[in-house]
Amino acid sequence: MNLTTLRTKIFADGAELDGMLALYRQPYIKGFTTNPTLMRKAGISNYRAFASQVVTAIPDRPISFEVFSDEFAEMERQALEIATWGEHVYAKIPVTNTRREPAYDLIHRLSQLGVKVNVTAVMTLDQVSRVVDALRGGAPSNVSVFAGRMADTGRDPAPMMAQPSASWRPSREPS
Repeated sequence: MNLTTLRTKIFADGAELDGMLALYRQPYIKGFTTNPTLMRKAGISNYRAFASQVVTAIPDRPISFEVFSDEFAEMERQALEIATWGEHVYAKIPVTNTRREPAYDLIHRLSQLGVKVNVTAVMTLDQVSRVVDALRGGAPSNVSVFAGRMADTGRDPAPMMAQPSASWRPSREPS
């Protein structure tokens, strides 16, 4: 198998600049993502400074930085700031907060404002469909399906991941 011709885009997940730079040299790594938990484990205490280093070192591939907040108004404020960090920067927004309240309205608002969004922690086809609806007509964005986390809960992610792309299309037409 030739990794450079994969149809699936591989994004590296991490928070250690040296490791990210080693992966940056691999043409099959199409982008990067990180999150506050990984940064904390890596000993990063200044999120903005770390983000600046990463964006400077990796200027031409998508990089997702996640919001910290669990409240939608603060998520929005943080996402708008993150979006200013670079041309290829995506604001990473969880599909729900810790109270399992969906973030679809926030995702829609950010995308329509031109914020590139990486919607994370997606675990069901219904979530995929609703996120696609929320993103329609907005900025380029990513939907991160957590197949590994689904497997961790004892559910087999293979049937969902094998669904034809038609199953992932928006559930309603624009009005």
